Amino acid sequence: MPAIARESLMTLEAYAKARPEFRRNVIAHKKRRSIALGDHVTLLFEDELTVRYQVQEMLRIEKIFEEEGIAHELESYNPLIPNGRNLKATMLIEYEDASTRRASLGRLKGVEQRVWLQVEGSPKVWPIADEDLERENEEKTSAVHFLRWELTDEMAAALKYGVSLSMGVDHPNYQASVSPLNAESRASLAADLA
Repeated sequence: MPAIARESLMTLEAYAKARPEFRRNVIAHKKRRSIALGDHVTLLFEDELTVRYQVQEMLRIEKIFEEEGIAHELESYNPLIPNGRNLKATMLIEYEDASTRRASLGRLKGVEQRVWLQVEGSPKVWPIADEDLERENEEKTSAVHFLRWELTDEMAAALKYGVSLSMGVDHPNYQASVSPLNAESRASLAADLA
């Protein structure tokens, strides 16, 4: 998928008019790309549309209209778009209660390295995590991580052909999986592959 070009973004005024319908479309799109792994981990698989929405929302919220600010947002978010041979996701670790969340994040150090994908007939693929910056300290992991899974040509071709896709977390303090993914979500993720 190509990066989002500056010229393709809506102005703040145009986005204000288009936002209600655009937002509805993106929410529906994200539902197919949001995968719950157990009760506390969610993967939101990013693509050009989800990233475009995030950029437009950031420009709107921060009232950014100067070229330097727009370029900074594109530079920050474009790396989240898959390149045709990988899948990329934002991983959210969610606990409602603040004290439970703090304790759980302490027990889940390294969890971002333990989230796997498996194309039917192929070995598990482990992610490359948090390439932008370190999101863990001595006490706890972050509640948000950015993950990338590199697929072989054979895996990508099989997934596009229609074989099943499974995913899960295999951490000493958290295990969950979805096997296989529903057909609608699998097809949406397969569309990310060249």
